[in-house]
Amino acid sequence: MKNTLKYILMTGIVCFSQACTDDFEKINTPPTSVTTIDPGLILSKVQKDAAFSEGYEYPNNQYGSWIQHWAGGVLISSSRYIEQSDNSAWESHYTLIRNISQIRTEILKGQESDPAGRTKLAIARIVEISVWQRLTDLFGDVPYSQTALGSADVNTKPVFDTQESVYKSLITDLDAATAQLTAGDVSYGNADFYYKGDVAKWKKYANSLKLRLGMRIRYADPALAQKTVTEAMGQPLLAANSDDATVPTYNNATNANVHPVLNHFLAGSPDLKYLADAFVTKLVGSADPRLPRIAQPSVNSVKAGAPAYKGIGVALTDEILKTIIKDDYSTASTLTFFNRDYSPAIPCIAMSFADVSFYKAEAALEGWGATEADAEKFYQDGVKAALAQAPYNITVIPAGFEKELSFTGLTKAQKLEKIGTQKWIQLFGRSYEAFIEWRRMGYPVLKAGPFAGSTNGTIPRRTIYSSREALLNEDNYREAVGRLSNGDSYISKVWWDKK
Repeated sequence: MKNTLKYILMTGIVCFSQACTDDFEKINTPPTSVTTIDPGLILSKVQKDAAFSEGYEYPNNQYGSWIQHWAGGVLISSSRYIEQSDNSAWESHYTLIRNISQIRTEILKGQESDPAGRTKLAIARIVEISVWQRLTDLFGDVPYSQTALGSADVNTKPVFDTQESVYKSLITDLDAATAQLTAGDVSYGNADFYYKGDVAKWKKYANSLKLRLGMRIRYADPALAQKTVTEAMGQPLLAANSDDATVPTYNNATNANVHPVLNHFLAGSPDLKYLADAFVTKLVGSADPRLPRIAQPSVNSVKAGAPAYKGIGVALTDEILKTIIKDDYSTASTLTFFNRDYSPAIPCIAMSFADVSFYKAEAALEGWGATEADAEKFYQDGVKAALAQAPYNITVIPAGFEKELSFTGLTKAQKLEKIGTQKWIQLFGRSYEAFIEWRRMGYPVLKAGPFAGSTNGTIPRRTIYSSREALLNEDNYREAVGRLSNGDSYISKVWWDKK
């Protein structure tokens, strides 16, 4: 009897233990918990955050002030060339990369040949490559090959890869991702802000990104640039404004979902809303029809009955700043960018047909994938596309502006200057890209502000590494800094910057 009772108890314990083991996961998983992540949610967030980050108050008044779209001011000391680490740009870009890379390292890993994951992985990789490009364009050498490898392979002290090696890897990886885009595969649908999962449009975007990668390195590695650009020019590219990669904005929502330049107006400082003199002067002098939709007539000129546009100089000395009466100067336009009631809400651009057209014009001047005779038409396509973008919506070229569309009688250098200048105008509100392209092309020619700052009156050529990275990854940071011509400073140039 005693042995029988013992057997029954032991059997019960074994059965109870087995039951607990079998149902352990079910019992210990809360019914409302998230056990898998939808890759579409990650894609949406990264697309939005990457696009919006270019047009907020800080990048506008640092990078946008350096290339003289915005006036900047004492509240953002870097606008006056006073050096400081850009922890925000560094950390935000690595956050974007860490998030989007989860799709390939964890969520859809192993589905590279499966129609359920193949195209989704390719799209995510293409977006990731675009973020990597911007990160290295801002800083130069960055931790790359030893990062974004997945949660099981985290390296807290990664080496800084050279920008040259990063670019070569991005071009190779982009080719591989583009080849994986397959019509008929499962895609992201409405979670994809850019193209709703349209594979044909993603191929155009990927080819256009390749064109951008190739043009960016044209002065650093002409042979690779020519090969990359020529290959891209032979493939479908963004071909109309309807192909633009954009993220929608909502004026009737919270500030987080309005256009970033409107966010600059709603949430920023009143002292940092003014446009730069060089920018306004160019718009006025060229009779640019976008002027009233970019700039606001100064308050005092309106009061005087003679509305006029005037920008503030950048990097001004304390003595000059004391003389500035803000009502004598122009903010961004309250008809459009600084108007919460503007309808329809202005989409936030990540890449546009205008971008691509200007690259094509530049490529044609070199005979890369087109002839020099094609350059003017490509350039005109770019200007017309830029004018037609929201919130300008200009489809008829005013007679007074037609001269800006002509290459007649110009030297090659003068044609490049026209391309660079119109690109500079078109990139208003996209301060990272505007700063990057201005450095690469060198146009328009800009004069530094009078305040010497930390650069002895030189317009910055890059931004400064994260102070946190410098502290926690000191050896690798110092090695990277040792490769810079003037150390970790605003006046060192990244590898591709030869102007």
